[in-house]
Amino acid sequence: MSKPTAPTEKTFSSFTKDQGANYAQNRPGYHPKLFQTIIDHHTSTGGHLDTLLDIGCGPGTTALALAPHFTNVIGLDPSEGMINTARASTTLPNLRFDISTAEDLGSHLSPPIPDSSVDVITASTAAHWFNMPLFWARAARVLKPGGSVAIWTTGAVSTHPDMPNHTAIQAAIDAIEERELTPFFEPGNLLTRNMYLDLGLPWTVDPKVEEFERESFFRKEYGPDEGNSEEFFVGGGMDVNLDMMEKMLGTMSPVQRWREAFKEKVVMEGDVVKLMRREIERLLREVGVEEGQMFCKGSMRGVLLIVKKNA
Repeated sequence: MSKPTAPTEKTFSSFTKDQGANYAQNRPGYHPKLFQTIIDHHTSTGGHLDTLLDIGCGPGTTALALAPHFTNVIGLDPSEGMINTARASTTLPNLRFDISTAEDLGSHLSPPIPDSSVDVITASTAAHWFNMPLFWARAARVLKPGGSVAIWTTGAVSTHPDMPNHTAIQAAIDAIEERELTPFFEPGNLLTRNMYLDLGLPWTVDPKVEEFERESFFRKEYGPDEGNSEEFFVGGGMDVNLDMMEKMLGTMSPVQRWREAFKEKVVMEGDVVKLMRREIERLLREVGVEEGQMFCKGSMRGVLLIVKKNA
């Protein structure tokens, strides 16, 4: 059995089971239409639905959602805490979770994920943490001929035009992010902000991975400009009270790293998310919104990429 590759991402991969449970509870889910788009695209080109490999599976959200569509589903994540959370979330007989990185894809497990055994590989809001040259090389081995890799992510969240005083609120959030959180952004965070335009693909990584089709590459963007946000996120966006907004923002990796660096500020009510909340509350009061009626309405964007292995 080969030695496991160390994870490239350090924040989520070190999560405990409690942190994994908090992440699962406070991250918005993906819409069934997104999953159906992936399945329809895969099967329309002759793909089968025997085995799904979900990479960077976290607490198991995507694996659980897709389990009814596949004979066997395997969720992999480098975080023991995330995997423990995922295992505790289901008793489905066709679903299992194991600890592994995207660069290994289960090659060190006993038994390992066999070559040419996987129909679909998914990675939901995770691929920006992968070593993409190693991932694509390993994906080429475990995928069946004609198999699919479906990768998607959320982009930046902005205040919705329907939110009272939204322009001033967005400016305040941007200023706090620039001052407090930008120093804690890593390259992966920036990849999500530009909707994976710079994510390494089989024909752009070095060395190139020749086993994948460039001509059939599929890219679909979601968001208010496209008029299809409801096809990506459950609910089509973010419309939550400020307590839930705090919890959701707290799952972001730059916020996690900020809190680790400024533990004393978190204890002394100087937490960066609470700072954002206080600014939002102030600006809502400025336009007459009363306590108990304050909600955050956000516009969310996303993108889906699908790459096919040569048949």
